[in-house]
Amino acid sequence: MSEQRNHRPPQNQEANRQPPPRRGPGGPRGPMVIEKPKDLKGTLKRMFSYIGRDRYIVMSMIIIVIIVTLLSLAGPALQGKAIDIITLKTEDAHVDKARRIRVLLIMAGTYAAQALVSCTQGILAAKLSRSTVRALRNDLFGSIIRLPIRYTDNHNHGDIMSRMTNDVDTIAFTISNSLTSLISGVINIIGCVAIMFYYNWLLAIVNILMVPLSVMATKFIAKRSRKYYRQQQTILGELNGDVEEKVTALKTVTAYSTQKKSYANFEKISFKMRATAIKAQIYGSIMGPVMNFIGNFGFLVIAAVGGYLALIDWITIGTIAVFINYSKQFSRPITEIANQYNTIQTALAGAERVFAIMDQKPEIDEGKSPITKEEILGNIDFDHLDFSYVEGEQVLKDFTLHVKQGQRIAIVGATGSGKTTIVNLLTRFYEIDGGTIKVDGVDIRDIKKDTLRSTIAIVLQDTVLFLDSIRNNIRYGNLEATDDAIYEAARIANADKFIERLPEGYDTMLAESGSNLSQGQRQLLSIARAVLADPKILILDEATSSIDTRTELHIQEAMLKLMENRTSLIIAHRLSTIRDADMIIVLDGGHIVESGNHEELLAAKGKYYELYQTQFAGMKT
Repeated sequence: MSEQRNHRPPQNQEANRQPPPRRGPGGPRGPMVIEKPKDLKGTLKRMFSYIGRDRYIVMSMIIIVIIVTLLSLAGPALQGKAIDIITLKTEDAHVDKARRIRVLLIMAGTYAAQALVSCTQGILAAKLSRSTVRALRNDLFGSIIRLPIRYTDNHNHGDIMSRMTNDVDTIAFTISNSLTSLISGVINIIGCVAIMFYYNWLLAIVNILMVPLSVMATKFIAKRSRKYYRQQQTILGELNGDVEEKVTALKTVTAYSTQKKSYANFEKISFKMRATAIKAQIYGSIMGPVMNFIGNFGFLVIAAVGGYLALIDWITIGTIAVFINYSKQFSRPITEIANQYNTIQTALAGAERVFAIMDQKPEIDEGKSPITKEEILGNIDFDHLDFSYVEGEQVLKDFTLHVKQGQRIAIVGATGSGKTTIVNLLTRFYEIDGGTIKVDGVDIRDIKKDTLRSTIAIVLQDTVLFLDSIRNNIRYGNLEATDDAIYEAARIANADKFIERLPEGYDTMLAESGSNLSQGQRQLLSIARAVLADPKILILDEATSSIDTRTELHIQEAMLKLMENRTSLIIAHRLSTIRDADMIIVLDGGHIVESGNHEELLAAKGKYYELYQTQFAGMKT
């Protein structure tokens, strides 16, 4: 069944079913679609719901941040006291040495405690970040594997992967680095305001008057930068998709000498990425300098007003020093947030993209029939089916076919005639527009999807193998199977001989997509997997079209064993299998135009005869 889930409809009519901007299976890449900005408040709320799952870590971190902030707020006050210890008596300076040493020791202890608690804060932030990202990735992966096949067929796989990797990594970095800064920044600002009012209300008001200027500057820059950060993340997904596609198809790219064209396409996307990233970076980068300018301007005003108040003996020199320090400490969190604005914006854009996947409706299983896999025999009835991938472009039109248990039905037709669509509808990867499909008299919409799919196995032209041992790749057909059952399945599939010749036998690790095996060996493993699944219904979709004739004879024997006592649908491939079918149906324009056995259809000299002449002429019959 793993192979079913990785199958994608063919090109032409079936491949071009998606709306133009998106890239369809095997089709050309359309222009990048820029999603409209989503609800920022909603995204933040959902992110905090993930962060809040580790409430004890969050509470501990908040307490630690408060302690760190209070210790940092205590520093300037202690510095002011240390300065005011120096007094003038007549014309000589007087210093209370015992009091000064005591204050200095308290300052040293305060700074040491601040450093120690800050280390604890970093550890808690790291734990919170990884825990949150783990939950986010788990939920995202859970959503991806439950996506309808229609969604994955119509969306760039590289872009989906980018959300799982790049976007989530950016969120993790932001949580571990920016969240604590935001919390401490808020506490710092509140603490600074309270302390400044305690020392002198006039200087406090002068300092606070700088805030509206900072807010206005932040709002102005943020409005323009967020748009570019969203575009940057979207184009990054497109860039990843292009790289994934070309790396996967590198042999084809090399064989057709299209490296220059591939590079030009990558360069085009990369240029868009550069242009958008520059705009995003410009708006993100100017935030810090602007906030620094506003902070320094506020510092200048406080120094001037404070100096005047000291001259009229309203405040002490120590108070001016305190205010200068608190002025910097008041503006620093705002500046830090501004400097982290790039990361925060990218993380929010990434979070929106992640939640967009999560918000996709998963496959709905409304099956109510109590029928079990053991009760299914394999009778299939396609009654007056209508189906289209794109509205107004029908792929199947009034398709009717009745298949009895154990029959072997070959389906032939030109590319785009709807052959593979029948498989997609039978497995409920797509839902029909009209008509019914029944298995043993039960509408498949009433059968639970897991039950339906557990009765079907499919062997494809492009075998799907995983980065795992040969043993586990065969076991994928039945995860509960014993080793003895695996060995027997391999024997029936004629795969046991080549497996036993391998240095590590069944424990041999496969490379990606099984590339360290030949095409024929990969196909034998897929047949062994299907044998182990023990399906009631078998689908062979171009299963030997890429195999040489000699290898095909070996595989053909395994396939004949596999088809014994099973209802088999054979999507048109080589003549040897078609000729052995109980019935051959010919599709054209989405409906059946001919049916019969091999000899009958050749004698009729109709559509099948034409296909035979073009596809099979010259082969021994």
